[in-house]
Amino acid sequence: MDKQYFHHALNIREEVCIGCSHCMRVCPTEAIRVRDGKSRLEANRCIDCGECYRVCPVEAITIEDDDFNKIFDYTSRIALVPAIFMGQFPEDITAAQIFAGIKDLGFTHVFEVEQGVEILRFAMTEYAKTHEHLRPLISSFCPAVVRLIQVKFPSLTDNIMLLRPPLDIAAAYYRKLLTDQGASEEEMGIFYVTPCAAKIAAVKSPVGEESSVITGVINMDVLYNKVYRIIKKGGSHNFDVPGIRPLSSYGITWSLTSGEKDLMEGRCLAIDEIHNVIAFLEKVENEEITDIDFLELRACDQSCAGGVLTNGNRFLTTDRLRKRANIRKLKGDDPGKPEEKSITYYQDYLLENINLTSVYPRSMHKFDDDMGVAMKKMNRFNELIKLFPQVDCGVCGAPSCQALSEDIVKEKAKLTDCIFVQKIYEQRGSLSQEDTLRIMKNIWGDERMNPYSKIE
Repeated sequence: MDKQYFHHALNIREEVCIGCSHCMRVCPTEAIRVRDGKSRLEANRCIDCGECYRVCPVEAITIEDDDFNKIFDYTSRIALVPAIFMGQFPEDITAAQIFAGIKDLGFTHVFEVEQGVEILRFAMTEYAKTHEHLRPLISSFCPAVVRLIQVKFPSLTDNIMLLRPPLDIAAAYYRKLLTDQGASEEEMGIFYVTPCAAKIAAVKSPVGEESSVITGVINMDVLYNKVYRIIKKGGSHNFDVPGIRPLSSYGITWSLTSGEKDLMEGRCLAIDEIHNVIAFLEKVENEEITDIDFLELRACDQSCAGGVLTNGNRFLTTDRLRKRANIRKLKGDDPGKPEEKSITYYQDYLLENINLTSVYPRSMHKFDDDMGVAMKKMNRFNELIKLFPQVDCGVCGAPSCQALSEDIVKEKAKLTDCIFVQKIYEQRGSLSQEDTLRIMKNIWGDERMNPYSKIE
């Protein structure tokens, strides 16, 4: 069963935050409020999509990562690198240079994550055949989307394909490979190079499994800068990196939009960017769309190429990877017989461990565990919704009138936080101007409201 909490990779530095509300306005799950002039994260709503990180004008929002020096705690140090990482570099830099640069930093092994696609694509086809009663099936690849469904579309959790993504398959393979070679579990450190915050959160508190086999995460922008510096200084002349098996063309494009969809049968759609995903899922939930067999949903524009921790332009990254895939396709994708100890050599073992447990709903709209109390709160919520003007101005410190209504019902806000209600109460004599100023100070902070305190 899933843990009863979400680990969040996003953090807000209060000492830097200016309470501008940019983050509050772009958050797709209304997970941010402004209180006392600072942004506050509603942990049960956040899906770590990183939209807030993109728009913060003062870099008050940070994304955690593990200390790079942590890799040296292990004898066997494995870097799991997604194909997206390769697409960050200019085309005149080869994959061999990049792999060698990673090893120069201290890793003993380098492995491309999408090698796991060789196992997953067959499992997905079989899963679709044995779950024909569930339509549309939804990919479990993007952890931000999985969490989005849990908190915003809980009725669709059964539609998520309960299969491990390529990252987990690649990690399980390499752990098994090194164990067979005599390495101990304690000596082995597996580190994933992540393009986004959601994958950090997925490693730290995975959905559908008890724990991750991945030891730690390294943010992609950090590793890119380290590797690029080595290459530009003329390092990495030894390009002999054993154990690197070329990715298939479909492996190279897997993390791009349509990468999964193109390998599935039936009517399949690929949708990227979190707000597009939400708009489509609303239609699915309302049964306005019923004839889709498979949905590939990605939180970022251009999928992982648009991750918040990538350095390169997402369109250039996509173009580079598609060119790489076309070259690979011309050379032939058929891997032939399983190579000695390759990922396909362990196919049976990996397929036995490819399934996830159930993904459970975690509705952010839940008012109470007690049904009777929840119904009373729901009635109160509906009353408040009718009362508020529905202009979603954000002056109350919540992103919408609906969000403020929920906060009031959950006793996290007050009716008088709404500026329209304040004016009505002022006209009735129930609130003074001093009272309304105090309310605004509680939301937007003393510093911001002080310039207006002497206005007559």
